[in-house]
Amino acid sequence: MTEQKHYPIDRVTYPIRKFMEEEKAGGIVLGISVIVAIVLANSSLSHEYHHFLEHKLGFQFDGKSFLEYSIHHWINDGLMSIFFFVVGLELKREIVGGELSNPRKALLPIGAALGGMLVPALIYLSFNPSGEVHSGWGIPMATDIAFALGVLYLLGSKIPTSLKVFLTALAIVDDLGAVLVIAFFYTSDISLFSLSLGLSFIVVMYLGNKLGVRSILFYAIIGIAGVWTAFLLSGVHATIAAVLAAFTIPADIRLKESEYSLKIQRYLNEFNKIDPNDKIPTLTPHQLHILDKAKEATIKVIPPLQRLEHAMHPFVTFIIIPIFAIANAGVSLDIDTELLFSNNIAIGVALGLLVGKVVGIVGFTFGMVKLKIAPFPSGMNLKNLFGLGLLASIGFTMSLFITSLAFTHEEYMVQSKIGIFTASLIGGILGYIILKKASK
Repeated sequence: MTEQKHYPIDRVTYPIRKFMEEEKAGGIVLGISVIVAIVLANSSLSHEYHHFLEHKLGFQFDGKSFLEYSIHHWINDGLMSIFFFVVGLELKREIVGGELSNPRKALLPIGAALGGMLVPALIYLSFNPSGEVHSGWGIPMATDIAFALGVLYLLGSKIPTSLKVFLTALAIVDDLGAVLVIAFFYTSDISLFSLSLGLSFIVVMYLGNKLGVRSILFYAIIGIAGVWTAFLLSGVHATIAAVLAAFTIPADIRLKESEYSLKIQRYLNEFNKIDPNDKIPTLTPHQLHILDKAKEATIKVIPPLQRLEHAMHPFVTFIIIPIFAIANAGVSLDIDTELLFSNNIAIGVALGLLVGKVVGIVGFTFGMVKLKIAPFPSGMNLKNLFGLGLLASIGFTMSLFITSLAFTHEEYMVQSKIGIFTASLIGGILGYIILKKASK
């Protein structure tokens, strides 16, 4: 049996591929991105860093500007729409055939997520009941799935699989909650014409799904040029368009797994009957024809939804989220303490995440178990549930995103970010320690 040929470039790409395949890799890259942003914001490059993000990009036609926004705006409304599109794909997959497809199994993480959103919002509002600061109540509702799961996977096989599944399902429901909050409470003046146009394109994508259109290009063109652009101009946040578009992507298969297995076996037998010519680095037309049929069968057995999710996940995890973090996490640490506590934004966000998430998740979960609405998953107890609640207090990506929607004052945004960083750091460390002790 001949070994696969290796090239010099493999020495560089292989370690990178291996790292990207690690469950904790996304959290590590995100953590590095946060450190880079904070270093830039507190170095001699601080002015250049902030000034660069304010440069404007757009299109010009006949002397008129179109879609002209700052780089920071493009990152938050453009790149983050791709992030939300993948979130939408994950949500649909979980609803169709994942943890959220079984009502009995889904009740507990759904209840935990609701508790983990309601209690933080109430804690924030108790500190900030009125005025412009009141609008930040959505900030502590969010959980950063990449960071939280990254910390959990650092513990490796010591943690029961059921806990990882529970936290994943909880974080996905949490993401859906954040999407709904953005849609209903963090939108500007709405253009009904643009919104209607966007919804019309959604209907076209939905009809394409029902008619059996499985071309990724079809959904990409209508989704970006139609849905996303119309929503961007409507005043409803463009990330909502991404989630709605994701729900129109087909999740069905055209070839059953058993039939696929038989076909592939037949193609392999046919391929093996052809005399191999390893001396020539090309294939015969007959070999290419067989491989084309195998490729066609493989495409039919994988739902377009999963093909897209699998292809886009690394791009989102290792490019989009780090860019977002670098653009949004840059906070100057030279902060006037009086200014920081001139209102209750920082304390409301920090306690909302650190206390509210734990109380909401643990309280709602324990209450549902006691009322026999749903049982504890295998391997879960109060101690490791408390640890999961602390990990869920890592709000980061989504909390920073909602901060950019909730406030226009730079001072308020900085105060919110300090609250997010403080709660996320303490929650992550305490959660790791408690889960590590519980695993013993």
